[in-house]
Amino acid sequence: MTASTIDPHAGQPVLAEGPRPADARLTLILVHGRNDTAEKIMALAREVRTADVACLAPQAAGNTWYPYSFLAPVAQNEPGISSGFAALSRIIASLRDQGVDFRRIALLGFSQGACLTLEYAARHPQRYAGVVALSGGLIGPPGTPRDYAGSFGGTPALLGCSDVDAHVPVERVRESAGVFRRMGAEVDERIYPGMGHIVSDDEKEAVRAILAGA
Repeated sequence: MTASTIDPHAGQPVLAEGPRPADARLTLILVHGRNDTAEKIMALAREVRTADVACLAPQAAGNTWYPYSFLAPVAQNEPGISSGFAALSRIIASLRDQGVDFRRIALLGFSQGACLTLEYAARHPQRYAGVVALSGGLIGPPGTPRDYAGSFGGTPALLGCSDVDAHVPVERVRESAGVFRRMGAEVDERIYPGMGHIVSDDEKEAVRAILAGA
C-alpha cells in the first residue's frame, strides 16, 4: 500500500490567515465540508474572527474527508476518517510546539467537517477554547458506543443544525450534545426549525461570542 492509500490527507496544504499562532490570542482550526475547500471555510472565519485570532484550515484530498455518510459503518469510511484525525493532530502538535496551550485552540467544522471535528474532539478531549459543530454529529451508525474517556473541563461547545437537515438527523445532534455534556463541556445546542444545510447568522454570532470569551 502507498502512503497516499494509508493516509490520503497527508501532505495536503493548510491555509493560514491572521497573526502567527504563537503571537495570537487564540488559534481557530476550521474543517471544511464534503466537496468543499479550505478557502471556502476560511471565508466563514473572516466573518467571525477578530484581528488577534489566527486561523488554520486544512484541505482534504479530493475535497472530501471520507467517502460515505457519517452514519455509515466507520470501517467503510476508512482510511479517510483516521487520516483526517491525523491531519488535525499534526496541526495541534505544531501549535503545541509553538507554545500554544490547548485553551488557546478552538475547533470549528461545517457539515462533514463538523462530524470530523466532533469525533476528533471526543476522542481527544481537552480544555479547548471552543468546539463548534455546524450541521454535524458524532460519527458512526445508530447504536455506536460513545464510551469516550476524558473531560472537556468546561470547554464551550456549540452544536447548531436544522431540525430537517437532509444529511444530519436531529436525533444525532442531540445525542452528540448529550455526550459532550457528559464529558464536561458547556454545551450550547441550537436546533433551527426548517433551516437548510447552511450556517445561519445566529450561529455566526454564537461563534463570535465563543471566540471573544476564550
